Amino acid sequence: MGNTWRVSSTTPRFAALGGVAAAAAAIGTAELVAALTGPRSSPLVAVGGLVVDTAPEPVKRFGIEVFGTNDKIALLVGTALLLGGFAALIGMLAARRLTVGLAGIVVFGGIGAAAALTRAGADAADVLPSLVGAAAGGAVLWAFVAGPLELDPWPWSPPTPAGPPPVTGPAVAAPDPDSVATSEGTGGTTSTGSPSVPGGPPVRESPLVPGGPGRRVDPDSRRRFLTGVGTVLGVAAVGGVAGRWLAGRQGVSAAREAITLPAPVSPAPPVPAGADLAQPGLASYVTSNRSFYRIDTALVVPQVDPATWQLRIHGRVRNPVTLSYADLLARPMVERYVTLACVSNEVGGDLIGNARWLGVPIRELLDEVAPLDGADQVVGRSVDGWTCGTPTAVLRDGRDALLAVGMNGEPLPVQHGFPVRMVVPGLYGYVSACKWITELELTSFADFDAYWVPRGWSAQGPVKTQSRIDTPRPRNRPAAGPVTVAGVAWAQHRGIDRVEVRVDEGPWQQAQLAPTISVDTWVQWSWQWQATPGEHTLQVRATDSTGETQTGEPRGVAPDGATGWHSVTLTVA
Repeated sequence: MGNTWRVSSTTPRFAALGGVAAAAAAIGTAELVAALTGPRSSPLVAVGGLVVDTAPEPVKRFGIEVFGTNDKIALLVGTALLLGGFAALIGMLAARRLTVGLAGIVVFGGIGAAAALTRAGADAADVLPSLVGAAAGGAVLWAFVAGPLELDPWPWSPPTPAGPPPVTGPAVAAPDPDSVATSEGTGGTTSTGSPSVPGGPPVRESPLVPGGPGRRVDPDSRRRFLTGVGTVLGVAAVGGVAGRWLAGRQGVSAAREAITLPAPVSPAPPVPAGADLAQPGLASYVTSNRSFYRIDTALVVPQVDPATWQLRIHGRVRNPVTLSYADLLARPMVERYVTLACVSNEVGGDLIGNARWLGVPIRELLDEVAPLDGADQVVGRSVDGWTCGTPTAVLRDGRDALLAVGMNGEPLPVQHGFPVRMVVPGLYGYVSACKWITELELTSFADFDAYWVPRGWSAQGPVKTQSRIDTPRPRNRPAAGPVTVAGVAWAQHRGIDRVEVRVDEGPWQQAQLAPTISVDTWVQWSWQWQATPGEHTLQVRATDSTGETQTGEPRGVAPDGATGWHSVTLTVA
């Protein structure tokens, strides 16, 4: 690789570009290797997952508030941009001393390998993508700063110093090549300081190398360098996309499509006539699988083969048991409509949805394993290591808490927990909605904190009574006269008794409630408003079946759910 002490002819600006190309080569190669070793071993995914696990809680809340269900895409893009900045720095360091740049590539690969080992179920093979990618990145970096793609100086430029840094002495001013006088027609020098051919035209100027006063770069060399960068970036992009595609081909979509769900022994009640008001802008009573919100910590959706899936129920129980997917499907199934809500849902937010779930009652399974005294917490553990802690008493109090295998008449979508997940009415998802579940462990709240508890959230998270205005929206400009105000309200496992609306802090007016299936789902409501021209503020509040009216005190989502009245300000034409 030549003398690693020498200063490369590739100057900092171009070296930074070479560093980015080296990083792209490393990531593209790693994605291809990860298609063989598993998507969780991808450096981008592994580093992103580590960021999710270690980022301060305010940062996570900010990401969800700003990006919503696109938070994972934003995180991966942000991770790529940070890696790009680090790669540019590596390139600039390599231009001064190649070994320093290569050491940066080693760090680059080491971070990816270490992050991969932190993932649940990681083994030695998970470090291969990072190591192979780092080797590819190192080779590309060498090619751009010290190898065949290194920029060549202009033939008559001052030579680049070689060898170890010289011992410095008294400073001596170097002659300025641009200060040499022009001797036109006498065979002297051109105005740029480059020699001219006696009797011939002056030699054409060449551009200065950025960052190198007085140094010039060979245009052919520059074209070769930039072509090389473009080629590497293109190949890396193709490699990355191919790796993602190959990883997707190894997914479980085909296995999911081959599943025929059993008929429930206890079907869900039919949706009552009028439960869905079909008002423009109003959320539908039943949320489609495609539209159902998704909030979890998995940057790559786990691909769990139902043929090998097992659920282990153990811990502080008398009769531990392990079930296969076939065992679960063979048990009596019940079907229920249940509305799920995320604790990160702001007042008026849309991180909530209502679906028809098919599954096995968790209560029956717990009765069979016989929890021991003091086992007041059931820890659900996902295949990716995520945990939630659900009160044992809640799972045994008669509510329709399910190990769900179906959603809206089809097997669970992969992104929503296929093959099996938990569904518990009345609790926020962070303490109950374990996707891709593989374990139920009986323990106690005193002995174990689930994933979100050490991060500042409450150990138990009952859903708060809430309501939302869906229409009209702030961007609407309704005409004066009759205007339908409508929305949804929820208090799962308690039910909604009353919804009220007011205009400009006037008296509360009772809205009309649509029919609903049960206390475990949200309910639509509507109110007829005689709107007058001008700007107005609408507010809504709900009262649950226990008589408790939601508080108007605004509070953020941490530690156990947001509070306050949803308000909409709009202008009536």
